[in-house]
Amino acid sequence: MAKTSGEFEKEFIDNSKTLTGKSLEEWLTLVKSFGSEKRLEILDWLKKEQGLNHMQAQFVIGIYFNNGNPVYINENVLLENQFLKCQEIRPLFEFVSDKIINAVPGTQLIPKKTYLSFTSDREFAAINIKPKELRLGLDLGEVPFDEYIQKSKLTGPMPRISHMVILTELQQFNHKLLDLLQQSYQRTAKK
Repeated sequence: MAKTSGEFEKEFIDNSKTLTGKSLEEWLTLVKSFGSEKRLEILDWLKKEQGLNHMQAQFVIGIYFNNGNPVYINENVLLENQFLKCQEIRPLFEFVSDKIINAVPGTQLIPKKTYLSFTSDREFAAINIKPKELRLGLDLGEVPFDEYIQKSKLTGPMPRISHMVILTELQQFNHKLLDLLQQSYQRTAKK
């Protein structure tokens, strides 16, 4: 799976000194001393005069104009962005998310740019938020598809997440779905 912008940004923040010779804090101080607040001027200067590549310069500028805070790796922002056009599905997501986290000890919800990931040691479930439904993706390997357990159409975690269950109401989260979550978790725990 390709890295998200958040993963690239975190990688840059963590390794800025090694990659560029300066820490992020040093870059932010340098940009402040440059004296311009125009993004394109700063971008041009960072690339031509300071030797940063385009992506590195964009990260420095983005963080600088975000008051020194990361732009892409803020998980709260990534989570909220999932619901920009579909707030009405949020209560169902909250219910399902709590059920998943309680079903598998050590589970973390990790918001990504295009989906929401549930991991313990590895990702075993993922959700795409749609205006009228949740698409809950699972790693079920060779389990046959049927009307209930469909081939995954999730954006983001493919191909590891092979199957999906579409949820539109609370009652659909039942023992059968809990069993499928456990199967998915067990598969990923063995890898």
